[in-house]
Amino acid sequence: MLSERNARKTGAAGEGKAAAYLQENGYAIIERNWRARSGEIDIIAKQGEALVFAEVKTLPSGGLETAAQELSLRKRQRIIETAKHFLCANRQYNGDYIRFDVLLVDIPEFAPVYHIKNAFSELA
Repeated sequence: MLSERNARKTGAAGEGKAAAYLQENGYAIIERNWRARSGEIDIIAKQGEALVFAEVKTLPSGGLETAAQELSLRKRQRIIETAKHFLCANRQYNGDYIRFDVLLVDIPEFAPVYHIKNAFSELA
């Protein structure tokens, strides 16, 4: 049980770093940990005409291979489905360009926050 609590703590700290990074780079944070029955989106942000649904992975002892495993096809599909629920509930964003990004936090040998824009799409 302790390791689950530590994982949540690490994840929350990583999401905080990712949100700060996005704000420092001109993004407006709209929501954090937005939930629907289909799942959760870590960060929803806006930059210009783009509405960004961001998945945050905090991997202090992992690498890109670990991140790829963590972001399975099923996980990506859940994020996309949850984003659709958000858009249905928040129609003011329907004209925006939609983007799915991944922010990798604390991966050894990378920047503290490594931002992958357009990491995946509904068609991929």
